[in-house]
Amino acid sequence: MKSQARRARWFFAALAALGVGVLVLGIGIGSTGFESLFAAWHDPVAKQIVRDIRLPRTLGAWLAGALLGLAGAVAQGLFRNPLADPYLLGSASGASLGVAVAMVLFGGSVGSTLWVVRLGLTGAAFVGAVLAVLLTLLLARGVQQTLRLLLAGVIVGVVLGAVKDLITLSSADILVAMQGFMLGSTGLVGWSACAVMGAVGAVCLALGWALAPVLDGLALGEATATSLGLPLGAMRAALVAVLALATGAAVAQTGLIAFVGLAAPHLVRSVVKTTHAWLVVLSAFMGGLLLMTADLGARWLIAPQELPVGVLTAVFGGSYLLWLMHRRA
Repeated sequence: MKSQARRARWFFAALAALGVGVLVLGIGIGSTGFESLFAAWHDPVAKQIVRDIRLPRTLGAWLAGALLGLAGAVAQGLFRNPLADPYLLGSASGASLGVAVAMVLFGGSVGSTLWVVRLGLTGAAFVGAVLAVLLTLLLARGVQQTLRLLLAGVIVGVVLGAVKDLITLSSADILVAMQGFMLGSTGLVGWSACAVMGAVGAVCLALGWALAPVLDGLALGEATATSLGLPLGAMRAALVAVLALATGAAVAQTGLIAFVGLAAPHLVRSVVKTTHAWLVVLSAFMGGLLLMTADLGARWLIAPQELPVGVLTAVFGGSYLLWLMHRRA
């Protein structure tokens, strides 16, 4: 156990160091290159580019990835399923539906889309994600039965996704904007978004660490967890709240980012075998590193144009999971 804890601490330090390195690269990559980074000391324009655009975007990518990685570790532990991801309870479809409704209300032109982003897009996505999770809990009649909760999440995701598609098809002027949300982007992340994700991340990380013994107990089976005296009902509800809050905050700021929440815990477990307390923390740091690296790739691969960051995470995350399945076959 001591060797595992030591290895987890070393891995944590390595992820933190890599995160700082990628953060510096993110500040330097842009249409004006590293010149802006060096010129920021004496050029007000370059300083504004670094301070108000590159730095919050790169840091926001790390925070969103950390939220998704944390949520993925909680989801996989809660459902005892390595294929569980943060969107399993219908939060992704709920967020998409909320954004579609907001865009219809505000209009779908380019100018009005900017106002939607500023006034209500993130709020609509967050409220939609949380309401979808609450609907899942209502259909599942609480959190007592994990299988029922899982099936309810799948049903809610399909139904809300279909409603979102109907709204999008009936309002063709929001198609382009909705596509941008569905593919995911960190281009509009600013300091206010970083503050929101940072505050939510701190709360969710503290709760995830505190509730980690429940996930350890569930890994041994529900009967064993009950015999250990764990109040499974209340703690399951708290874990679902952490999952919904972390996922909703990330999706509201960056749109739907695929595979980060699913791949981050797998990558951590492939390096170190540890308890869920460390797994939650390491998955958060791994998720942040993954999304921040993908954001750099999205900006650099076809510069000066950009790729949707969700496309890169889907390609690389899906490729990794396929390789993992092939290796274990």
